[in-house]
Amino acid sequence: MPEENSAQSLKNPDPATSLSQVLGQSERIKDIVEECADDLSSVNARLKLELTEGEVSPGVENALEISEAVEDKVQIASDELSLVNMALQDEVHERTILQEKLAAEIKQGDKARHASLHDPLTGLPNRALFNDRLEHGLAHAKRNGHSLVVMFVDLDDFKRINDTHGHDVGDIVLTTIAGRIKQASRDEDTVCRHGGDEFLYILAEITSERDITPIAEKIIAMVKLPCDIRIRNINIRLVVHPSIGIAIFPSDGMTAESLVANADKAMYQAKRNKSGYSLFGDLALLPD
Repeated sequence: MPEENSAQSLKNPDPATSLSQVLGQSERIKDIVEECADDLSSVNARLKLELTEGEVSPGVENALEISEAVEDKVQIASDELSLVNMALQDEVHERTILQEKLAAEIKQGDKARHASLHDPLTGLPNRALFNDRLEHGLAHAKRNGHSLVVMFVDLDDFKRINDTHGHDVGDIVLTTIAGRIKQASRDEDTVCRHGGDEFLYILAEITSERDITPIAEKIIAMVKLPCDIRIRNINIRLVVHPSIGIAIFPSDGMTAESLVANADKAMYQAKRNKSGYSLFGDLALLPD
């Protein structure tokens, strides 16, 4: 019978059944109980009418008394179910509020974690997240015998942009170039803002050093595209030239610190030579 199935479901709810579903089941049972109470009331009224219209046996009178007693119990059960459902509704409401608060706290926590690991201007990973990914990348490269590359990207004469056009324009240029470097990267790579006009780039799982310079050349080509900016009703076109230093694990360093430091040295060599990019390994070939 339907009421038996509902009662069994309420008695032994599945662990995954939500409190709202339990409330729905309880309300359906209450409807069934109220329907039974109405049916009993109608039957008892009909029996009372027959008793007043003629003689009936003592057995019928006794059955009527029992039926009326059952009607009272069913009505009491219906009233108690109403109280239970009200309590369940309150519990559902309180749990909903708690869930909403928990979801808001989780979201706020996610935002805080994201803010602590990303640059607020460009949205790129910051140095803390970069260092963490570099350490993991080095561990993976050591285990699997892969190469790993750190590129140090600096924007030539960027200070002049801030001095000439203001920091608002400089911030737009930085955001634009950050997006271009990110666009030039692969999904498995990491680009971070190191600070000011400097960026760091991890190329993971490099199998051939021949794959490195095309990526550097692609970054240079994308960064050098004109930045067309409209600010304060003024149109400004700026072209920025990057200098990139490249250090390769394991030949140019075995630690995160040494790779970043050596990529930095190579970057300054590229800046002095105006060559666009320079590999740290090539510095040893230069005359003193």
